Amino acid sequence: MKPNYPFAAIVGQDQLKRALLLCAVDPTLGGVLIRGDKGTAKSTAARGLTDVLLPIERTPGCAFNCEPHAPQTECAICSTQANAAPTLEPVPFINLPLGATEDRVLGSLDFERALKDGKQAFKPGLLAAAHRGLLYIDEVNLLADHLVDVLLDVCAMGTNTVQREGLSVSHPARITLLGTMNLEEGDLRPQLLDRFGMMVEVAAPRDPATRSEVVRRRLAFEADPAGFTHRWQAETDAIRAQVQTAFTRLPQVTLSDSLFDFISQLCCEFEVASLRADIVMNKAARVIAALDGRSAATAEDIRDAAELVLPHRRRRKPFEQTGLDKEKLEQLTQQASTPPPPSFNESEQQSSEHDEPGDQPGEAQEQLFAASAPAAIGRIDVTALHSHDASGRRSSSVGAQRGHDLRAMPNAQPAQLAMDATLRHAILRDPREFAVTRADLHEKVRVGKQANLILLVVDASGSMAARRRMETVKGCVLGLLQDAYQRRDQVAVISFRGTEAELVLPPTRQVEQAELALRELPTGGRTPLAHALQLAAQTLAQQELTPLLVVLSDGRCNIALADGNDPWTETLEIAGHIAGQGTPALVLDTEQEFVRLGRAQELAQALRAAYLPLEGLSAEGLALTIRERLGG
Repeated sequence: MKPNYPFAAIVGQDQLKRALLLCAVDPTLGGVLIRGDKGTAKSTAARGLTDVLLPIERTPGCAFNCEPHAPQTECAICSTQANAAPTLEPVPFINLPLGATEDRVLGSLDFERALKDGKQAFKPGLLAAAHRGLLYIDEVNLLADHLVDVLLDVCAMGTNTVQREGLSVSHPARITLLGTMNLEEGDLRPQLLDRFGMMVEVAAPRDPATRSEVVRRRLAFEADPAGFTHRWQAETDAIRAQVQTAFTRLPQVTLSDSLFDFISQLCCEFEVASLRADIVMNKAARVIAALDGRSAATAEDIRDAAELVLPHRRRRKPFEQTGLDKEKLEQLTQQASTPPPPSFNESEQQSSEHDEPGDQPGEAQEQLFAASAPAAIGRIDVTALHSHDASGRRSSSVGAQRGHDLRAMPNAQPAQLAMDATLRHAILRDPREFAVTRADLHEKVRVGKQANLILLVVDASGSMAARRRMETVKGCVLGLLQDAYQRRDQVAVISFRGTEAELVLPPTRQVEQAELALRELPTGGRTPLAHALQLAAQTLAQQELTPLLVVLSDGRCNIALADGNDPWTETLEIAGHIAGQGTPALVLDTEQEFVRLGRAQELAQALRAAYLPLEGLSAEGLALTIRERLGG
């Protein structure tokens, strides 16, 4: 088997290597999420960690990785070899494929033992194999929701419980999560994000000399993996020895009461809601001290731990950027390291007394596309417009052709045979003379996830150039984006101004990109509404997802597709074509003139769309639904 790229040979990426070593010393930290662009050695570093981990005691052949002094009753190996001497073996490193089934992850009925002995038995899955080890998930943000749910349960309890096919089994599953992801493919669910003890942002080096050294070493490894690994063996052994020393020293490392308070202060200052951050930062600071050979943690250790523990926990709402204010963190660290002078409180009071109102931050600088606070938009319900469930990835569609198995039902002519249920029924019906008959056949009932595509068509022309109007419009759009974020739908944005329309954001699940596209959207010029609807029709025709077209416009238009044509007539014709395709739509009327033309309402009628005025999307918010349009 080809060896892993040596951990010691990784060029740069000091923070990533430090975070991984922290997990090597203390697996209870919860693991590391490695986030960055493609081709930045995320997977290489994660896999290379196995070579510096300390081995564990394990009974040979044990599928549950039982503690030698506490074997599981379900473990056939440990229960029959109670007196067998455990051996030192490498820490398990288990890869969780994105397409794995629940049975493969959780465990399932052991058909071999069932056929042989006529009894139900449990076949452990990947979670049992990863107990006391590492569970590695490449592109973890693409992991199916039903597997994310499984991981959340196991990480919370440290136990895997399986109740299916007549089985009821629980076994320890204390795992360290290692995940890699690229933000271009979307973010993680907040619950799973919080389960990763630490997060590291990685990027390709910008220094030419560093980049050339990375390539030089990688090519040397691919040319001679064994020889390259051997050349780095001394450094690998030194890192493993450092981990062993830190592991031995860790129980003696102390953290003063004042530093306990400092940890809580940092979490409050950076608006971190999860108390898991306090716990992990406490542990990480002590491990940092242990790796550095010290018996007491310092404020600087807490600062270093904060850079790993806090950034991914700061985001409390969609569109808020992760990360820490480094200057603020350094300032707080210096305050914690240096006792304040006696006159500190007095001078602070005097300073505050002399503060002038003009010292406070003034109005924000004018933006191209400013925003009011996002309106409290409710769920966008497009289910009623279709005969199937189209409520987003976070909603289930029972009976789907693809998805995870929900249950098995008896069916003499199954379209998708449920092999496990069929065999179990045959075994339990007659354990002595096993035979499968048509009466034993079962069919799989699957539950799948179906996403929506929300296509936003935003009028950025001069007819909407008033600052206040644009602020309100963007606040409404952000409300729609928040709904899409929560339901993990795709979003696309078309803007129109001047003489043409532009797809400023192709369909994506990375809703933060949509927010950025709107933030940088310029305004002014004429109103090519017909161009925008034509581009919307072309975009929708290329998509397979359930669409929802949202048009934000006052209905005015003054640019035709062809010279000599009437722009408004063209607009209504294209709207009728879109309506003929059965595309559900919503028109948000942005007209705020004293004398109104009512063009947006006419557009909604042509689109067979729900119509809502802009005033309904003010500060109080609005629960958007188009369920009333059944049959429209």
